[in-house]
Order: sequence, then C-alpha cells, then structure tokens
Amino acid sequence: MSTYVYGITARSHPALPEGMTGVGEPARSVRVLTAGELAAVVSDAPEGLRAKRRDLLAHQNVLAETGAAGCVLPMRFGNVAPDDDTVVQVLTDRAEHYLERLKALDGRVEYNVKANHVEEAVLHRVMAENAEIRSLAEANRRAGGGSYDDKLRLGELVAAAVKAKEAEDAAEVQAELEPAAAAVSVGPQSTGWLLNVSFLVGRDAAEEFLAAVERVRAGHPHLELRVNGPLPPYSFVEPGPSQPAADTAAADAGA
Repeated sequence: MSTYVYGITARSHPALPEGMTGVGEPARSVRVLTAGELAAVVSDAPEGLRAKRRDLLAHQNVLAETGAAGCVLPMRFGNVAPDDDTVVQVLTDRAEHYLERLKALDGRVEYNVKANHVEEAVLHRVMAENAEIRSLAEANRRAGGGSYDDKLRLGELVAAAVKAKEAEDAAEVQAELEPAAAAVSVGPQSTGWLLNVSFLVGRDAAEEFLAAVERVRAGHPHLELRVNGPLPPYSFVEPGPSQPAADTAAADAGA
C-alpha cells in the first residue's frame, strides 16, 4: 500500500484529533510517522486518486486541523510515496532542511494574488497614454473606419501596448505588495491572469497586507485583483518525501 503525505511537522507537535480521516472513499485514517525531530502526517493512499472536490477538501481539512495546533509544512494535493519507509527515510535525509523550514514558516501563512486587466478600462488607458494609437484611431475614424491595412496596424499597436501594460502592471503590483510580506514566490503563468504571485505573511501582519491589496486595487481601477488566503504556505516549501501522483500533479489544494 502506497502512502499519501499531507504535511510535515515537528515531532513535538500536539497530537492530531482522534479519528481524523483524509482522502479516499471510504476516507482513509490519518496517522503520523516519526523520524528524529520530525513527523509526517499521512494516510494510506487510495488507488486511482483524482482531484475530486471531496478529496481536495479532505486534504485541506487535514492541513487545517494540523496547522491549528502549530506549524505544518503542507504538501500539495496528490503527493504519494511508495511506502511508509520511504517517507521516514526522506525525513531523515532532509531533516536539516525541514527543521529550518518549520522554524522559518512558524506563524506565517500564504496569500495568493492574481491580477488581470478589465478590458474596456485598460483600452481606455492605453489610448490615453499612447499618442500614436490615438492619432491612428482618429485618422481611421475620419476615414470612415480606415483601410484594411490601417485597421490591422491599429490592432497590432493596441495589442502590443496592452501586452506591455500587462508586464508593467504585474511588476508594479508585486513591488507595491512586497514590503508587506516576509517572502514572495512567483507562480506559474495562468491563463487569463497577468500576475500570479504568492506572498508569505505573518499572521499578525495579515491586516496590513490586505490593506496594501486594497490600496493597489483603489489605485489601479483597470485591474481585477483576486486574493486567496490565508492558506498553508504551499509555495514556500520545497517538494517533500513524495512526488505528485501522475493524474493529480496539477491539482493544488490551495488553488
């Protein structure tokens, strides 16, 4: 039976609630493996695990219950090790790293911020900021719409300006939020979003961080901001004692 890994804690972490269950149907019982000063929160891994809502929520619930009592290094959904011995061996081999991460992440959570353009608003902004686009648009208007080539040229100019604005806005939003965070992790590009960044924030600084988000939102009316958190600090933990199952590697319980 392979082993499903939820997260890593200190061995001194308070005991988990009795009868806790995790992924699978029927839900597998959650247990703890120990090695030196570390512990891994695990269960048996069900066969054919998929990123179904029930299992995603079960994964999150185990981490939430564990994190309520102290720091936990969360694994992303779908991390499966061949067996318990493999988990224990990796805890032993990487003990220094995990202990350092537990210390660094204690009392901190993750906020993921995504941003995209409000289409009409950004087009108005691009027009206002680019004299060449304004001039060509006006010339086309006076010519009853302009020739095919003129329309094509205008479309190319607008597309290039919007693309440049995406990069500019992404850098600006990240720079404005970084001072309110302890660390930053840039996520993979996500369709429809010009920014996908996670911020590590102290629990006692969460209000300050969210206030910074609201200032960015107010100062950039042409942007839509989406904030997800507080989350376990997924983006600030290196891969753990397992690898994502092939069919669930893209699933992220914090998404």
